[in-house]
Formats: sequence, structure tokens, C-alpha cells
Amino acid sequence: VDSAYVGHRGTIRDYPGFSPSADAEAIHKAIRGIGTDEKVLISILTERSNTQRQLIVKEYQAAYGKELKDDLKGDLSGNFKRAMVALVTPPAVFDAKQLQKSMKGAGTNEDALIEILTTRTGRQMKEIAQAYSTVYKKSLRDDVCSEASGDFRKALLTLAEGRRDESLKVDEHLAKKDAQILYNAGEKKWGTDEDKFTEILCLRSFPQLKLTFDEYKNISQKDIEDSIKGELSGHFEDLLLAIVHCVRNTPAFLADRLHQALKGAGTDEFTLNRIMVSRSEIDLLDIRAEFKKHYGCSLYSAIKSDTSGNYEITLLKICGGDD
Repeated sequence: VDSAYVGHRGTIRDYPGFSPSADAEAIHKAIRGIGTDEKVLISILTERSNTQRQLIVKEYQAAYGKELKDDLKGDLSGNFKRAMVALVTPPAVFDAKQLQKSMKGAGTNEDALIEILTTRTGRQMKEIAQAYSTVYKKSLRDDVCSEASGDFRKALLTLAEGRRDESLKVDEHLAKKDAQILYNAGEKKWGTDEDKFTEILCLRSFPQLKLTFDEYKNISQKDIEDSIKGELSGHFEDLLLAIVHCVRNTPAFLADRLHQALKGAGTDEFTLNRIMVSRSEIDLLDIRAEFKKHYGCSLYSAIKSDTSGNYEITLLKICGGDD
């Protein structure tokens, strides 16, 4: 089981009494009939874990000689199609594809790059890099290099290598030392030593950074956010602020991203799909709680008022309930 992608605060779990062959057959019937039975597709694919969906994909291929994702692509359209295809994609491959989409074509979607690279663990990043080179026959590293520059590029590459410490142990002495280094690299000197910010914020574990930020406040009487805003700029600043927010509360960071995607004119489906699908087995329950806390309405109701049709039904099933 790809446990790097499974938490215990997700909305989707393994389906009890699961039969990949029965599911593959039901899906095939739903696609092959006269007119597609979308209800069947939705009820099966949103109620199975990704591990189970991968077994359905194998079974489908064996029984019908076709890739399930190709049949879904051929039969469905628009956002609904994208959501269903996302559900049958292995998580690391899904993330690799999202990264590639963020970088290809004119202009880079820096927000998406930042979101993926700051919220994935070191272990997930290693799997994503592996999936990336398998799918695109080139390295994630090379593509990041050609899309970004300067300190932003350095920081993205450090994250993309998946070298962040994963241990839950915190070292108080190191936190004090790092806090002092950050202070010396920013507030205390003319000009800023960006490399120090990258090294510490991109390599230390989240619990370690939490402590470091507390120590930083003791030393400088300022929040690390305020120092970053004062000392740095551009996408590099955005990236470091995203890391700080994730260290403090990753679900709140993602709830904010969802809120941005859903508010105002037009919906950012690229972000909406990605977060709903990629966090559905990790921390979507926590994201829902943060959403409600910060924006006064439930994620469920925000999706309901902003989407429609089978796409809406699919997202609401993934969301799992109203708060």
C-alpha cells in the first residue's frame, strides 16, 4: 500500500466487501450502455480508496483490454471527466501530472507549484519525482530548472529532492541556533542571505520549524512571517510564506487555497480538483474544519453553490459531508 499518501483524517477509506472484478464489470456496463450511467461511476469511484481503485484499473485492463482512464476520457467531458480521471490515477502520478501542467505552456502557475511542493512530505516528493521521470521521460529537476530562476529555483529544487527531515523529534538547541542564523541572515544585516532561509525552511522537519519560529520571535520580537515579508520578495517570498503557513497548520493553508479557488467570479477547478482528490485520504476532514472556522460556511456548501451537475455530485461525495 502506498502509505506515503494515506493519513487518518481523510474522508475516503477502504470500501468493505470490496470486489475489483464486480466493480470493473459494473463500470464497464455503465460506460458501454446506451448513454453513460454516471451515477454508477460516481458511486463506485468515490467510495473506494485509491489503492482499491488501482485494483479496479488492473482488473478492467485484464477483462476488457482497455485502460479505464482512456474509456473515461472517451466517454465523459469537462470538469467531471477530469475529476473521474484524477480518482483512478495513482497519487504520485497525479501529483507529477499536476506539476507538469503547472509548468508547461506559456507562463508558469507558480501558486500550484508552491502548493504541491510545500504540502508533500519528503517521502511523497521522492515518489513524485520517480513518477515524473517515468511518465515524462525527463527529470522533475530539469523542468523546474527551466521554469524558475534565482532563489526561487534553488528553494523549489531543494523541496523537489524530498530531502526534508521527517523525524518528529525536536532539538531545542538546534531551534535556537537556526533561529539565530535566520535572524543574522535577515533582520540583522544589510541585504539578506537568502540561502540560509532556503536551507533551514526547506530541510528541517515541520515540528522542528515550529519550535524554531517560536525561538525566532524571542530573539527578534517579530513573527517570522513579518521578517520574510520585509526581507524577501516575489515568488521566493510566496514560497517561504507558504512553508511557514504549512508548518503552523497545513489543513488551514489548504482550506485557504480552496477558499481562493471557490470565491469570486469563476472557479479555479485546477486547484479545486487537485486539493479535493489529493487530500481525500490524508486530511480532508481537517481541511473542512478549518474552512468552516475561517470562512463561516462549510466547504460542502461552498462547493454546492459554485459547481453543478455530475461534477458537483462527485466533489460533494469526496467532501464527504456538510459541517
